[in-house]
Amino acid sequence: MGRSAFGSAAPILRVGSLAASVEYFVTVLGFQIDWEAPAITSVSRDRACLFLVQEPEDLASAWAWIGVGDVDRVFDELRAKGARIRRPPTSYDWGMEMQVEDLDGNVLSLASAPHGTWIPVDHR
Repeated sequence: MGRSAFGSAAPILRVGSLAASVEYFVTVLGFQIDWEAPAITSVSRDRACLFLVQEPEDLASAWAWIGVGDVDRVFDELRAKGARIRRPPTSYDWGMEMQVEDLDGNVLSLASAPHGTWIPVDHR
């Protein structure tokens, strides 16, 4: 039997208020709404997709890593919009990385490669 290809991953972030979280992701973080259902919404920005799920009784923060073209540029954009910056752009061996939190403490780790942008893997 042959191997089945994996698609892209979409982290699921639990949130206390779906409406408030969607507003924050769209207005402050620059995501767009892909689709909505009563307790879950899919948001994306470029090729990054996240699911926001309302679960106010069982909030445990999660982390999602997203490769970006230019961390400094994203930092300037998000800071100007009032994003909750957890860590400003910091240089590591693997590249530049910043961290931003959503309204429920979920962390988006946004990183760019040391010598240019991350090259997405597409095995179609």
